[in-house]
This record gives sequence, structure tokens and C-alpha cells, in this order.
Amino acid sequence: MSASHYHICSRNIGKPVEIRTRDGRVHRGIIHRVDNRMVYLRPLPQRNYGGYGYGWGWGWCGFGWGVALGAIVGLALLPWFFW
Repeated sequence: MSASHYHICSRNIGKPVEIRTRDGRVHRGIIHRVDNRMVYLRPLPQRNYGGYGYGWGWGWCGFGWGVALGAIVGLALLPWFFW
């Protein structure tokens, strides 16, 4: 099962996804990198409905999180308008 998740994630680097894991957690982010054990996600950009803000939005400076391929139960690609 994790081999198919690896191939799906590898083909969709740079796209927003929702990943559900065996413990019931839901992870949403943009696939940044995939290796033989983990899928690494960046946070989704924050919505900006106008007005003023500080900084560059969600502050991606090399930080993100990893999700183990073996823990993935479901993986769905998100359309850009969803987030």
C-alpha cells in the first residue's frame, strides 16, 4: 500500500493534498518532497481577503512536517480553490 502512496505523492509534488493517517489525523499541505519513508508537506498559504498584513503570509523558510508513508490511509488531491 505504501508503495502506491509513494508513487502518487512523487507524481504530485507541488500540489495541495489532504492526507488521512491510521490514527485519524488529517494533514493538509503542499507536497514538498518524498523519500522512501516520508512525505514532506509545506503549509498551505493563508487566505487574504484584502487589507493589510505583516510579512509574506505563511512564512515558508524551510519548515514543514513529514508524514510516514506507512501511516497513510487516504490521500486526496485538493483543488486550488478549496483552501
